[in-house]
Amino acid sequence: INNKTEESKCLPGFNSEMYIFKVERNHLQSGRRLGKVVFDDCTSRTSFLFHSEDSRFKVDGDGTLKLKRGVTLHNGHKEFYVSTQSKGKKITVPVRVLHEPGSSLSLPVLNFPKSSGGLKRRKRDWVIPPINFPENDRGPFPKNMVQIRSNNDKEVKILYSITGPGADQPPVGLFTVDKNSGFLYVTQPLDREKKDKYVLLAHAVAVGEGKAEAPMDIIVEVIDMNDNKPVFTQDPFTGTVPEASKPGDEVMQVTATDADKEGSAHSDVRYTILSQEPPLPSLNMFVINPVTGMIRVNAAGLDRENILKYTLKIQAADLEGNGLTSFGKAIITVTDSNDNAPQFVTPSYTVSVPENKVDALVVKMPVTDGDDPHSSAWATTFKIVDGDPQGLFNVSTGPSKLEGIITTAKPLDFEKNNKYTLLVTVANEVPFAVPLPTSTATVIVNVEDVNEAPVFSPVEKMIKKPEDLPVDSDLVLYTATDPDTARNQKVTYKIRNDLAGWLSINKDTGLIKVKSPMDRESTFVQDNKYSVVVLGTDNDEIPATGTGTLIIELEDVNDNPPTIDERMIKVCNKESSPQLLSITDKDGAGFAAPYTVQLQGSSLSNWTARMNDTKTGIILTLKTMLDSGDYTVVLRVSDIQGLHQESTIQASVCDCKGADVQCIDKAVAGFGLSSILGILGAILLLLLLSLLLLMFLRKRGGEKKEPLLQEDDVRDNIYYYDEEGGGEDDQDFDLSVLHRGLDNRPDVFRNDIAPTMARPEYRPRPANPADIGNFIDDNLKAADNDPTAPPYDSLLVFDYEGGGSEAGSLSSLNSSSSGDDQDYDLLQQWGPRFKKLSDMYGGGED
Repeated sequence: INNKTEESKCLPGFNSEMYIFKVERNHLQSGRRLGKVVFDDCTSRTSFLFHSEDSRFKVDGDGTLKLKRGVTLHNGHKEFYVSTQSKGKKITVPVRVLHEPGSSLSLPVLNFPKSSGGLKRRKRDWVIPPINFPENDRGPFPKNMVQIRSNNDKEVKILYSITGPGADQPPVGLFTVDKNSGFLYVTQPLDREKKDKYVLLAHAVAVGEGKAEAPMDIIVEVIDMNDNKPVFTQDPFTGTVPEASKPGDEVMQVTATDADKEGSAHSDVRYTILSQEPPLPSLNMFVINPVTGMIRVNAAGLDRENILKYTLKIQAADLEGNGLTSFGKAIITVTDSNDNAPQFVTPSYTVSVPENKVDALVVKMPVTDGDDPHSSAWATTFKIVDGDPQGLFNVSTGPSKLEGIITTAKPLDFEKNNKYTLLVTVANEVPFAVPLPTSTATVIVNVEDVNEAPVFSPVEKMIKKPEDLPVDSDLVLYTATDPDTARNQKVTYKIRNDLAGWLSINKDTGLIKVKSPMDRESTFVQDNKYSVVVLGTDNDEIPATGTGTLIIELEDVNDNPPTIDERMIKVCNKESSPQLLSITDKDGAGFAAPYTVQLQGSSLSNWTARMNDTKTGIILTLKTMLDSGDYTVVLRVSDIQGLHQESTIQASVCDCKGADVQCIDKAVAGFGLSSILGILGAILLLLLLSLLLLMFLRKRGGEKKEPLLQEDDVRDNIYYYDEEGGGEDDQDFDLSVLHRGLDNRPDVFRNDIAPTMARPEYRPRPANPADIGNFIDDNLKAADNDPTAPPYDSLLVFDYEGGGSEAGSLSSLNSSSSGDDQDYDLLQQWGPRFKKLSDMYGGGED
């Protein structure tokens, strides 16, 4: 709305009723710039089509007035009109060119610095003073600023020009120079807030001789005028003040900026409070710092319940408060102060808490507060100030903000302390505005004794023993203590998760012994360590069980001879290539390589065997030419300590040469062409017989048969039975045997104390047939210790579907009464086999 109002008031026109351009000479040469006219058509246009009444003068699109040809001012002046079109109307303005011969005498003169050596570059050993020109000058324009003179203007004709921002660079034409006289003009008012300094470059050229002077810097500094009033950074300003504030307390700050020159009086702003609404309880409840704009409380008596809000009218003035002014508002809201202390509803509590629980609820303590609801002065905080030096309890504020909740931060121990007396205080989220008494509550906590599980020390025990420790040898005494010292309970022990079944434990003493030989190379051993879980259970009415882990690091002994991995090889009987056989020893590095090998028995005469360079593999070579066939090679391999084992290799000798082993079966080789043809003939004969049988069956099936009951509709004889009957309920089976697996499953320990049991690892089937015995023994032990498997020698467990059936047994159907209305005489037409059936069902009651 304001923009439309401003546009309706805007009238197109020139910014001056008459333009006067002063010149210092009577004769004006062609091309001289006289000044600039400014036209505004109430739009953003900056270029217009101007027309000069005097054809010797030309006006450019930007309003620059120039001479098209030379003019002599005979009467000392020349007057004409300049016009342009706007919105269909012709708008004119008078222009006067006035000759003032003495006007140049009062202007400052800037001489080009003297240069030594003619046109050589001069040394800038002095600074040309800047030209100070005030902003917002009212003209008339163009207005003389200074005269530029060359030291050689008396000897030769000098032409002057300027370049730089404001001359030939944007804003173009702001400054002009008379090329003959050197007078520098400004063509329109300057604005310091847009640009506070212009740097021009003056040039002097001798006519016919070229450059006469080195370029000279001209600095035009725009003098600041107080043309901008202060502007508030926001309007209105908002702030809050607590009702219990004292005189001198800060409330808020208002700020204003001034676009005039910083640090000058034109931008020095001062603040004043002009009015206060409402003027209660006193007229001057607030005061403002005139320099900083900080508003403070000036008088006591703020009361939120009576006056919730104050509105202050603020004045900002520059020139230290004596210049241009602007006005703004400050709205101050009075907030509630914490002048009411929260109070406990109940001053004392007595509660009971079981031991060994963390985050267990102890008590909830409600409070009241008379301050503004849901404010910081109303919301509460709680603190335990006495009775909890070890930090066993935690107190927090409930969701309602008016309730304290005490919980256990650490497990309580009945055996150490069975009673605690806590002193709790309550306060608000913000401090009290005035001194107020603090409310307190006493909480007596009685600790309830519970049966605690025995504790092994250490919880994880590690020992080191040789793997060949004899059976029934003592390993370690691993015991647990019962924390419930007052109950004087007995602890019994049991081994759980002994996957290999190597250990036994005395249930009363906790002494662990070797039950069966241990083997470091077993699949149950990981990184030479075998782990079992030991359970310690007390004899309470509801027993509690603690766990400990025993880790046995098995020391290696040389109990495994080396074996050859390859069981079968193929070689040529001519120029046979050596065969590399790999060796495996389950023992550690000190009981394995380097190995030695020896041929045994008849193998010595046909084969050679030696170790490779690393003594970890056998190089087996056929040294004599044998007939093609299978041969047995017996090798004895010994480890570093001489422990050995004989291994048998099945060698297939083929009738070939070198490394390209190609074995051809003699039976297949003797299979001739006649045999192949015989087989093909038998196959064709079989296919022919099958085809004839198929045709015979199809022909027989195509004979039309009379229906058993021709007079009835087929659909009336279709019956649907959706239920299967009673199944085993019709038989004398004892179904209880199917549930022995469920009834005999291992006992399940308490879920809150039982450890997580790792599933036993079953050993994969070995490639070496000699290891089948160990494979069966190891997996049998794993199955015996698998808690998820049914007991051995029991039946497999299947899901039980329930007893009885909604459908009756098929054997109970009364078939004798279902076909009284049927004609069974038709069966006699089907042949002698169906005649007996017709006599049985179609013979009436007889």
